[in-house]
Amino acid sequence: MGDVLAGFHAVWEFGPDSVLIRYERGIRTPKLFQALGERRVPLAALEGVSLAEGKRGTVVLRLRPRAGADPLLEAAAGQLPEGLDPYRLVMPAERETLAEYYADELTDALTESGPADRYLIAAPEAPLRFKAYDGKASFDGTSVRFRWSWTGASSAKWKAGDQRFAVADLGGVEWRSPEAFEGYLRLLPNDAGGGDPVPPDQDAATVVFGLGYGPVHESLPFAAAVLAAVRTRGAVPAIPAAAPRRDPADIAERIRHLGELHQAGLVTDEEFSTKKAELLAEL
Repeated sequence: MGDVLAGFHAVWEFGPDSVLIRYERGIRTPKLFQALGERRVPLAALEGVSLAEGKRGTVVLRLRPRAGADPLLEAAAGQLPEGLDPYRLVMPAERETLAEYYADELTDALTESGPADRYLIAAPEAPLRFKAYDGKASFDGTSVRFRWSWTGASSAKWKAGDQRFAVADLGGVEWRSPEAFEGYLRLLPNDAGGGDPVPPDQDAATVVFGLGYGPVHESLPFAAAVLAAVRTRGAVPAIPAAAPRRDPADIAERIRHLGELHQAGLVTDEEFSTKKAELLAEL
């Protein structure tokens, strides 16, 4: 399509295989959108588009990502209010005809549906950090660190000491919005058992939010980045040294898959080049 559609708080740029969402900066733009900056959404990550009447003389164009395609939405687990939905473009009602045109164009371009087997939308990039009520959290891309606050941390956390968690040792992330009662960010280990969870204020793998601490625009991108690192480690499978020669169509499909990971920012330029060369060597 190659066109641009502007709305309140964001501008959508339509490409042949993706939608680039650029969020505006300003006092009226939600802080979460400002923190995200921009997001490239591959069409392969979407399963639908909708257009609906909004509030006070507006219309809303909304993208519907496939389940499992976006680490931000997976981390949010349905807790984002409508106003913080990063896939809504709100426009004046007089632009409804134009919005309908783009909704139809996008719908015709979509070919995928159902849950995605990998993240197709890039997570916020590390390093990331934020201040919780009982400590400071930081993530450098390979490990998460919790540094306890002497004014907020429980005696159990002080006794455990500051914590460092390698991504390789984690199995997931649990985020409870700071806008809800008793919000927190919990790191889940690989070998999580089925017993009762430790209360957040006593768990050394959890930072607790509070009024003014761990706001959504800081803690949610953090949670999404950690979750993406946990889920996508080893996303590009190693090729056995003695692998038999494969069908060219299979190799082409694998390279296409690798290219999607690269475009989504889940594979570095060096990793992409190396793995592509390995795949081509199997022909």
